[in-house]
Amino acid sequence: MNAKIENILTIIRIYYKKALIIIKNNLDKAFIIMKKELSIYYSTPIAYIVIVAFLGVTGWFFFSTFFIFNQAELREFFKLLPVIFSFIIPAVTMRLFSEEKHTGSFEILMTLPVSLRDVVIGKIFAGIVFTASMLAPTLAYVVSLFIVGSPDIGPIIGGYFGAIFLGGAFTSIGIFASSLTRNQIISFIIGVALCLTLTLVDKFLFFLPGSVLNFAEYLGADYHFKNFARGIIDSRDIIYFLSVMAIAVLGTIQILEERR
Repeated sequence: MNAKIENILTIIRIYYKKALIIIKNNLDKAFIIMKKELSIYYSTPIAYIVIVAFLGVTGWFFFSTFFIFNQAELREFFKLLPVIFSFIIPAVTMRLFSEEKHTGSFEILMTLPVSLRDVVIGKIFAGIVFTASMLAPTLAYVVSLFIVGSPDIGPIIGGYFGAIFLGGAFTSIGIFASSLTRNQIISFIIGVALCLTLTLVDKFLFFLPGSVLNFAEYLGADYHFKNFARGIIDSRDIIYFLSVMAIAVLGTIQILEERR
């Protein structure tokens, strides 16, 4: 009996090592795509324009609360972040597949030893890293709060943690929109429409019948992000954002496979 158990454990260890190698190889390819996309992001003025626009809008709302209302908190910043991301992130992701289809570089990309899954995941990683780079300068707001007051650190950490998940979800949606068309403007409009729908769906619950209220509320990205902004890190909210990302990834791969 002990010998059989030992053999089973040996087989499990072998398959576990093989699985790790496969995952590592796939992630390596995705990271290569990510590095390529980031180099394109930061070699053009568009990335810097988007970051400056983001910091300008968020800075206005933060400092208006900070000075006009004399409140040392990031509540307004996090409250408006889903709406701001609904416009900013589709503007960043609109070119990811649309431009490659328009220029013909997508066909060249598909001749390389990478799968569509690697390409899509790599582009999502690039979008998440870019989102984090947009958020990084806003840490100056946090420093300002601690200089003048004693804000609750829990909602601040939760808000930034949730912002990464929110950025990942909206990046996935933006990439899905970009896979639908060769036109970047159309891609941007579709991405904004989808992101705003998820952001604002819980604002129109009073139009819906009571039987679907809970389901409609659960679909709202803003509803889940608010929990993070309160300092509540719930596995259900994490699962929601990961599910949005997974659905968008599968949808993107399916569309690209059909048009390949």
